[in-house]
Amino acid sequence: MLSRLLFGAAFAVTACAQNAAAQVEVANLREDVRLLVQRVGDLSLRVEQLELENSALRRKSKEGVRASATLAQLNEAVADLTRMVKSAVTTSQDETLLIVRTQLEKLGKQTNAALESLAKSQGGRSIPVPATPADASVKDGGSYLVQKGDTLALIAKKTGAKQQDIVSANKISDPSLIKVGQTLIIPTAK
Repeated sequence: MLSRLLFGAAFAVTACAQNAAAQVEVANLREDVRLLVQRVGDLSLRVEQLELENSALRRKSKEGVRASATLAQLNEAVADLTRMVKSAVTTSQDETLLIVRTQLEKLGKQTNAALESLAKSQGGRSIPVPATPADASVKDGGSYLVQKGDTLALIAKKTGAKQQDIVSANKISDPSLIKVGQTLIIPTAK
């Protein structure tokens, strides 16, 4: 029995020793698990930070692509605007030329009508216009192109007409206001 007791005590001591070793081992495992949990937490935090940085980089990358697309769109819009302005300028020039041509034709018709009316009032004769009025003398009536330095008195002397007849025929209100290039009707000398 003593041997059994000794055996039981040895077994108990062994069991206790094994229990103590097991407890130490469990404590070590607990510490390892705690360190692993802490490390996993640190790694999770780092993964979250990396995901945030990655998201920010993707957003910046997309904005860069959008900015490039916007720049390309801006260049295209400027090119379209340039084409529209050139087209508008061309159209405006064409319209202006058409208006000027129409007005010139109208003015030409009015001038021709006035000349025809003047010719009829002169009894169907043509109205001579001197090529060089300063050298020519209009004795039988006609017209005179005012030259630089001309006055009504000088024109009357050159044409043989009376100054007052020239004023009356041309309905001149102020004889001092005749202009170079103006065509005056010269009445027939009486």
